[in-house]
Amino acid sequence: MPAWTDQIDHLRLIRAEGVGPVTYRRLLDRYHTPAAALAALPRLARAGGRPAPPRVPPGSEAAAELERTHAIGARMVFLADPDYPRLLALLDDAPPCLIMKGDAGLAGQRCIAAVGGRNASANGQRMAETLAADLATSMVVVSGLARGVDTAAHRGAMRTGRTIAVIAGGIDQPYPPENAELHRRIGETDLLVTEAAFGTEPQGRHFPRRNRIIAGLSLGVVVVEAALRSGSLITAQIAQETGREVFAVPGSPLDPRARGGNDLIRQGAILVETAADVLGNLPAEPGPPQPRTRRFGEPDPTFPGPPAALEPPPEARRQVLSLLSPEPTMVDDLVRHCHLTPAVTMAVLLELELAGRVETLAGSRVALLPDAIE
Repeated sequence: MPAWTDQIDHLRLIRAEGVGPVTYRRLLDRYHTPAAALAALPRLARAGGRPAPPRVPPGSEAAAELERTHAIGARMVFLADPDYPRLLALLDDAPPCLIMKGDAGLAGQRCIAAVGGRNASANGQRMAETLAADLATSMVVVSGLARGVDTAAHRGAMRTGRTIAVIAGGIDQPYPPENAELHRRIGETDLLVTEAAFGTEPQGRHFPRRNRIIAGLSLGVVVVEAALRSGSLITAQIAQETGREVFAVPGSPLDPRARGGNDLIRQGAILVETAADVLGNLPAEPGPPQPRTRRFGEPDPTFPGPPAALEPPPEARRQVLSLLSPEPTMVDDLVRHCHLTPAVTMAVLLELELAGRVETLAGSRVALLPDAIE
């Protein structure tokens, strides 16, 4: 784990305005230390067209967050730490910092996710609880501590084994309220995980980010009951895109709560009736496509040489902007069409993101933000 001062610098960079998970990686790839990246932020944002520097929390604010986290028995695990969950670190947009309460070692064990609808039927909840109890005898069961299937999965897993609850708000913010006792128990006997800052109340935009952690920790995702448009299907999609196995429990075609799971099976997800269907089809490692082949902290060939060698000329920024739109574009396609070196292209994208003009997405994609369209 980084020293206390280094932890504060990492946390300041993570909480800085405009710095998301992908940008955090790029900044450290280029500047190597959080202190050097923090020093460069105002200049980079200005070069990208931002008139005022982005807000960076002072050291005292970051230190206070660390202290509040430690005071309730939780800890912060940074992406560079050796005990950061290995499978989660493979994601392009892996959280730069996880806040954990409980047995952090569970996140490094073989994990299977069990997710489903908040308004799950009684049969769906019973299936989730039974399946999780059977799976937990040989694996750690991961879910999102939501109503319905998630709650049933955690309860089932805790009967026979261990569970991880990934939450959308701060580590001190039980949600939903009726799961406050379950939240407390899991934090004491198993593991609570979040990337949200201490005191953050969960909001709708936080749940898709939580879902990628659920998928990223796991070798596979089991969908028990889900409507066609649901967060559970987002989790399954992330799992599929990152080489994890997708499983689904079939349901009645007359029940709209089962249509999402049935559709996954139609698309190739493995049909699940018992835990044996999961265990017999679960790979030892995530399959292709591998999101990242370079471990965090290893040299990035995109940023060779000292940072001063990567100052892009103004025409490079205009060229990159002219090729972007609100529709996500693959970075590789952008490099091919703008006729700039990968290093210069990535330097431009870093400046534009810190200026609030583009958004970097998972899967090496980038999109122009609506306010940046001229």
